Amino acid sequence: MSLHVVIGFGPAGAATARLLAAKGHTVRVLTRSGRSPEPGIEHVACDATDSERLIEVAQGATALYHCAAPPYARWASDWPPLGAAVCAAAEATGAVLVMLGNLYGYGPVDGPGPLTEELPLAATGPKGRVRAAGWEQARKLHEQGRIKAVEVRASDFFGPGVTDGGHLAARVMPRLLRGKPVATLGDPDAPHSWSYLPDVAGALVEVAGEERAWGRGWHVPTEPALSVREMVDRLAAQSATGPVAVRGLSPAVLGFASLFSPLIRELKEIRYQFDRPFVVDSSAYESAFALRATPLDAQIKATVEWWRERLGAAG
Repeated sequence: MSLHVVIGFGPAGAATARLLAAKGHTVRVLTRSGRSPEPGIEHVACDATDSERLIEVAQGATALYHCAAPPYARWASDWPPLGAAVCAAAEATGAVLVMLGNLYGYGPVDGPGPLTEELPLAATGPKGRVRAAGWEQARKLHEQGRIKAVEVRASDFFGPGVTDGGHLAARVMPRLLRGKPVATLGDPDAPHSWSYLPDVAGALVEVAGEERAWGRGWHVPTEPALSVREMVDRLAAQSATGPVAVRGLSPAVLGFASLFSPLIRELKEIRYQFDRPFVVDSSAYESAFALRATPLDAQIKATVEWWRERLGAAG
């Protein structure tokens, strides 16, 4: 089997690496500090902004999966050098560059319709602009014939392996499993699309081997949108904890919290995603490729089981 190189070992990078290993590929994961090896996966210490080092460790790769993410507060400064180095590695090695993207690049979209890949990348906030610019850089190099590139765009991650960064993860699941009320950003009744982490990894792996996918962005296959309250209701029902109260955090509360929490301060830019419907259309992907979204009931069941095991292990 061929060599696949995964940059970053957060939730998406880890899920992608393990899926590739399960398929029998040779997998090399790159992180700043490296890690102990695990079955089928080699871990290598590499600063991915160092293009010479990145090219060295990516030699011979069939695909290069860009799943790394700088700290949230440093996106504007740290994404550009990371993107430049990854593109340089793709050009030097000939590996197809598979970028994990999100929906920030579209910015606030007017109208009731869902988000499609045909929308312009018209973000006005710094995080959205830097994510859009990263893909535009890769797309232009692809069109020039210098690299092969594709972007897979996910909504908010959900599912086993999603912890601190998920809106239905560490801020919700431990409380929900104790039957405690949970709080959420924005309107808890606004429809919202959730990208199930195994489906994110599945899409990244699938498009890497599909030449007809390259040169554009694709939305991860995603189940129909449900509000935070509806998702919490389903998670609580699966947990058998009984109904759990859900409340939206008011702008005043968020403003006060932002004085003490850097993350809350940074989330102001994308508050629009939770104040109104934020719905993804993944029909283009589903019309072109084999992967389908995992049924919601299976997503809910696996997520509850994973969190029960995690919290039980934590004591």
